[in-house]
Amino acid sequence: MEKISKIKKVAFVGNYLPRKCGIATFTSDLLSAVAAEHLQTQCFAVPVNDIKGGYTYPPGVHFEIEEQDWASYQRAADFLNISNVDVVCLQHEFGIYGGPSGGHVLTLLRELRMPVVTTLHTVLRDPNPEQRRVMHELIARSTRLLVMTERGKQMLQEVYQAPPDKIDLIPHGIHDIPFIDPNYYKDQFGVAGRTVLLTFGLLSPNKGIEQVLNAMPQILKEFPDVVYIVLGATHPHELREKGEAYRLSLERLAKRNNVQKNVIFYNRFVELDELKEFIGAADLYITPYLNEAQITSGALAYAFGAGKAVVSTPYWHAAELLADGRGVLVPFGDAPAIANAVTGLLHDDSRRTAMRKNAYKLGREMIWSNTARLYMRSFEQARLEGSALSRKSFATKTLDQQPRALPKLRLEHLLRMTDSTGLFQHALFAVPNFSEGYCTDDNARAFILTVLLDEMEEDPGTVRALATTYAAFLSHAFDLKTRRFHNHMRFDRHWLDKERSEDSHARALWALGTGTGRSPYKSFQMMSGQVFALALPAVETFTSPRAWAFSLLGIHEYLQRLSGDSLASKMRDTLIERLMGLFDRSAKHDWPWFEKVLSYDNAKLAHALILSGHATGQAAVLERGLQTLRWLAEVQTAENGDFRPVGSNGFYQRGGPRAAFDQQPIEAQAMVSACLAAYRITEDAWWHEEAQRAFDWFLGWNDLGLELCSLHTGGCHDALHVDRINQNQGAESTLAFLLSLAEMRLMQNRAVVFDQPFLQEESL
Repeated sequence: MEKISKIKKVAFVGNYLPRKCGIATFTSDLLSAVAAEHLQTQCFAVPVNDIKGGYTYPPGVHFEIEEQDWASYQRAADFLNISNVDVVCLQHEFGIYGGPSGGHVLTLLRELRMPVVTTLHTVLRDPNPEQRRVMHELIARSTRLLVMTERGKQMLQEVYQAPPDKIDLIPHGIHDIPFIDPNYYKDQFGVAGRTVLLTFGLLSPNKGIEQVLNAMPQILKEFPDVVYIVLGATHPHELREKGEAYRLSLERLAKRNNVQKNVIFYNRFVELDELKEFIGAADLYITPYLNEAQITSGALAYAFGAGKAVVSTPYWHAAELLADGRGVLVPFGDAPAIANAVTGLLHDDSRRTAMRKNAYKLGREMIWSNTARLYMRSFEQARLEGSALSRKSFATKTLDQQPRALPKLRLEHLLRMTDSTGLFQHALFAVPNFSEGYCTDDNARAFILTVLLDEMEEDPGTVRALATTYAAFLSHAFDLKTRRFHNHMRFDRHWLDKERSEDSHARALWALGTGTGRSPYKSFQMMSGQVFALALPAVETFTSPRAWAFSLLGIHEYLQRLSGDSLASKMRDTLIERLMGLFDRSAKHDWPWFEKVLSYDNAKLAHALILSGHATGQAAVLERGLQTLRWLAEVQTAENGDFRPVGSNGFYQRGGPRAAFDQQPIEAQAMVSACLAAYRITEDAWWHEEAQRAFDWFLGWNDLGLELCSLHTGGCHDALHVDRINQNQGAESTLAFLLSLAEMRLMQNRAVVFDQPFLQEESL
């Protein structure tokens, strides 16, 4: 008899069929199972789209989230809150959601007003700092945490300090497949009378299929009738990045091993009924994964629960499920061991049959109907724990408390301004000005932008193509004879400059340090690191304070990956000392600054000390950076509270008049970046407010009330004049806006942003 639950409405958030991935299948199966077992509970899905236009979903989908659109997560939270949902069941894996390490999902969780039960499909043993940060907040904002293995439960506690009483262990659900002789299904696949080995799931290089293909010659010597079926389409992400390269390499390997007559590739994503028949036809199931760090495998659960004898590498889920003789475990990447395990089982019918019966018996505890009951039990527990929340209220945020919706990041104008050589320096209105050519300054900034966009997972194909162009420009700009960078290049690719710019050299170093320390691509890391090392010594002779600051920013990024480089560390110490000494010589009580004038890119001087002081543990250096940045923020605040940068038409001499115009986008960008750095380090919300204020300057919160940026193309006008905006949209201004937007969006994904109390006491 069905137990009556007080849970009336459950929303399942995650990937969903017809999207082709394991979690989409899991979410769809789970929703169907819960709905079938609890008819009084309304179940609906909120899937995440990874492609433009989404998918043709079934009626059970009530709202869709766009993976990379931060605001879409806010809209989803609003929809769930007004839909009177009792519980949200969230499927979590880092690759599902947008933002660094899937951090966009935190935007959703921060706004939800009901209990959240989170199924963790991945629990990393060695997370990077960003993944750890996301996990800690995910754990804090989930009412219950569901894992599918004991290992997952243990790691949640040991690695992430999750409370043990918050964790439920529910095995991966499986479909109730009858225990039938494999020969029953073989006719329809043309393998009647043959012994079938099966691997299924989306194909990608970490699946280790090549190890089975290398084992096949040895297997066929003893069992020449064996056929190995590889079932599954290439993973969509692999397909978008590299096409069918992996599958084709497997086909070539099969031919090279002369086993092509004994290998069948089914290159498609099969529906459930057909999948059951493939599993039914298998005599042995093989999972030869190459990495132990897989806490859950739906394919393994399905095959095991269907009563299949399994040969597997000892990744975490397999090591636990197949322990005590429930399957055969072989070392990673060991084709001979796979061959020995397979032939051993094929020689021993009684052992194989006993293994099958034992697996099938244990699998009855994993069928979806039972899994659904366990999930509902967890939902009920979450509801009860959530009753404590009912005595408190989620105070409605006033406008000033809400996170500001940021514009969508557009690259149309940047693409228009870039050709195969690099980024053009200037524009006539929104048209590239060929006669002014290119400069290293702008290509350096543009390369930094592409690294940030990679962290945002923004249009990877386009971004990598742009990054390659800008990186190539920087490499070409470096003169191996002089160990200095050229800056200005004509349209015909001839260098114009005879005197080398210190600031341009240092900006190039900043970009190369960023490529070394933060780019996800090995080729960019290597190229950037090599040129950085060659170019760094020249900084010793520089006299420009901004060149010191840009170099410090580059060194900071470079040392994120290559912290053992003593020469870079020594140069950092030298430049810190120079900037600190400059301040001591120039600063006055009413002018706490490094120079007697506020000119251009001012905030970068403070920014460099903030990062360097924090990284080296020098509290005095950090404090000096914060002190000078705070003073600069005060100087650049208008009477109405808007950001008002020092104008370039005369700048601001100590004791003299301050130029109100022409206001430059580069000043707003420098303040955004420096204030966000201060915020990351101090977690003082005042700094985030200052960054937002400087960013709003682009959007019309300025002296003329005019937008400088184009929200349709991503271009930005070159200056704010006394009576108008400059109509040209050159590289420096466009990059200032795009860099500011990228940094604001990256910060928006961090847990500490808008760190309001999760629950607020009701007013008494």
